[in-house]
Amino acid sequence: MKFKITSMAMMLLLCSYQMIAQEDRQKEKKLVFIIVDGIAADMIPKTSTPNLDAISLKGDFSEAYVGGGKGTYSETPTISAVGYNSLLTGVWVNKHNVYGNEIKQPNYNYPSIFRLFTNDFPEKQTAIFSTWEDNRTKLLGENLVGTNFLKIDYAFDGFEKDTLNFPHDPYREYIKNIDKKVAYQAAEYIQNEAPDLTWVYLEFSDDMGHGYGDSPQLYNAITFEDELIGKIYEAIKYRESNFNEDWLFIVTTDHGRTAKDGKRHGGQSDRERSTWIAMNKKGNSYFKEQIPGIVDILPTMISFLELYPETSVKEELDGVPLLGMVDAVGLSANLDGATLKLNWKALSDTDTPAKFYVARTNNVKYGAKDEYELLGSAKIKNGTAEFNIGKKADIYKILMETPNHRLNTWITPTQTNN
Repeated sequence: MKFKITSMAMMLLLCSYQMIAQEDRQKEKKLVFIIVDGIAADMIPKTSTPNLDAISLKGDFSEAYVGGGKGTYSETPTISAVGYNSLLTGVWVNKHNVYGNEIKQPNYNYPSIFRLFTNDFPEKQTAIFSTWEDNRTKLLGENLVGTNFLKIDYAFDGFEKDTLNFPHDPYREYIKNIDKKVAYQAAEYIQNEAPDLTWVYLEFSDDMGHGYGDSPQLYNAITFEDELIGKIYEAIKYRESNFNEDWLFIVTTDHGRTAKDGKRHGGQSDRERSTWIAMNKKGNSYFKEQIPGIVDILPTMISFLELYPETSVKEELDGVPLLGMVDAVGLSANLDGATLKLNWKALSDTDTPAKFYVARTNNVKYGAKDEYELLGSAKIKNGTAEFNIGKKADIYKILMETPNHRLNTWITPTQTNN
């Protein structure tokens, strides 16, 4: 009898260990990001967005910005494809080279999230659902030499070219119908197939902005897009409830609108630069206390998906993660003779030092690498440092390396970055 009791206890203990192991087993990480076009930050509170509200309540919401450093080398047009590519690559237009919706000469030497993900996880699945085919064929550069023949595993796009099923009308209702088709397919596919990395793009809100400006038509379009976002979010909640999966869900926009009437964008006015980011995870102190940029979304995805890009890629990123620790932001530089003066905003008051480097070439632009030399170190909490820059060059690429991430800024002898 004593043996039987001991055996039963062992069996119960084993079952208990197995249950704990099952619960502790790392969840599979998956990610969806949505770009819903042309909604300035001040428009969100003016209309009904129950799904964005629910996502933000579970996670977080912040005003954000596009447009790069206003008045600096990284100033970036507040135009749709330009904004998409700043998100996809984590860099501003001076690097990714998409200056307009024509997408004439993208610089694929700054890889998109899809290339970074596929490089690390070639066996995992990617998907795109888009109301504009150029997002896949030009921005992501599917099957092009410059992207090493990137392949998206599942693509659902191109319906804007189908004038039989979606006859083009002056009120852009066909775009509304395409958005619905794209979003419903995205929700169904995510619920059933659960791709590991997914991009959804919705356009109708921007069309109503161009057509009617600040108007009931535009605000109704925002509510309509919110309903579509909710369909996709429901699919993600279903996956998390029924499978051992951890999903990051990010929703943002690509630009704001002009202050006068909301019909245009492209310039550097505050409202054209003003955007927002919603996600289903709690953001870090940077997300909560500063105004993040669209370029911060790619580092966030890299961190969440546990990707390991090459050092040369990380050195070029213009953003920092919205999850996890961020030590400093806003690195800027001035050159006073041979003295390099650096400033940044410290996000902690510890004595932890950062290291500073300089490169005097921009070889990354051409697919090569830059050689960085150490300038020295300084305490992050100080927010400032000075170094002798040494020999002259046509460009100085300054790199700040903290324990948790990197910041970079550029400067030339005839141009300062304030």
